[in-house]
Amino acid sequence: MNPITWLFDAELHIGASTILWREIIGNLFGLASAVGGMRRRVWAWPVGITGNVLLFTVFLGAVFDTPQAQDLWGQAGRQVFFVALSIWGWRRWRHTARANRAGPGRARPAVRPRWATTGERLQLVLIYLLGTAFFWWLFGIIGSFGRLTEAWILTGSILATYGMARGWVEFWLVWITVDLVGVPTLLRAGLYPSAALYAVYGGFVIWGFVVWLRLARDESPEGLADPATEAVGA
Repeated sequence: MNPITWLFDAELHIGASTILWREIIGNLFGLASAVGGMRRRVWAWPVGITGNVLLFTVFLGAVFDTPQAQDLWGQAGRQVFFVALSIWGWRRWRHTARANRAGPGRARPAVRPRWATTGERLQLVLIYLLGTAFFWWLFGIIGSFGRLTEAWILTGSILATYGMARGWVEFWLVWITVDLVGVPTLLRAGLYPSAALYAVYGGFVIWGFVVWLRLARDESPEGLADPATEAVGA
């Protein structure tokens, strides 16, 4: 059996519950990516992409014939958006890390945390509301497990990933709103490893917010390029 076949077929049985190993592994990659993001490491992006690809196959349970057989289009769709935004964020952080290199072997962090401006915050709120309404409408057409909650989770996840790439402290707060809805949704769908990871994320996100809050207050902008001022195509 080759590794790919094993990854798609391997299951863990706990009592009457069947859990896919690729769900566990994908979520571990996601947690590692979150740790890397908090520490402002460029490797957080490719690690996260690997987890996104694995979890995409988990959340389309009816398509990929998982034991849960549930199609969570919001959860699956956000993996696609994660990959797209992560490629952009990866390029952005890598470029900034190189620009901020302080000498041979001494690379500074790839992003300087900052609070979003008032205009940026208003945009976040407006897009969150409009995005949730749009995906709620879309999932009503294609069908999904938990139409409103899936729309909320998908929109919030997109905005949080974008905020992380921009270095906004608020992205941690957006993740909190996603976790509060995500845990009960995943429990109802029988995706227990993902639900457990969301619960772990809840505590981790609070920690990450405190860390970035301190960094935004203490770090001096002199000598450190701010990704918010970098051209996207740079």
